[in-house]
Amino acid sequence: MPAKSLDTSGAGLYLTFVLNRTSLNRSPVVPASSPLDATFAALADPTRRAIVARLTAGEATVLELAAPFQISLPAISRHLKVLERAGLITRGREAQRRPCRLRSEALQDVTVWAEHTRRAWEERFDRFGEHLKTLQAQDSLSPSTPVKDGHGPDET
Repeated sequence: MPAKSLDTSGAGLYLTFVLNRTSLNRSPVVPASSPLDATFAALADPTRRAIVARLTAGEATVLELAAPFQISLPAISRHLKVLERAGLITRGREAQRRPCRLRSEALQDVTVWAEHTRRAWEERFDRFGEHLKTLQAQDSLSPSTPVKDGHGPDET
């Protein structure tokens, strides 16, 4: 008898394939095979997530972004390059100043993926809940095991 799939749409399988089709030991500096892969790879690092969080408040220079971290400016620049290649930030030039800006539209793919995944899991949990109700109803219809001395069959 073939196994039943909880997800009949196939979209979950497609999204999983898209996310996993690249090598697992890929360096985060190497461009990813899709924008979603690149976004997740860039956001996998806590320093880069902190930089993105800081940029939600507005543009900042490399020095301003580096201030809260105890790492070198070249290391911050490497993090910024990863974020820029993933399309999460842009870097401009205003005379001597090179401000970094968040590209919030780059997070749109993540939002769409997360929303689809949330809906799929909610549907699965709803189906699982219905299945549990069916099992409980069947269990309540079956004759119960007699209770001896106030204890159930597994209690001694």
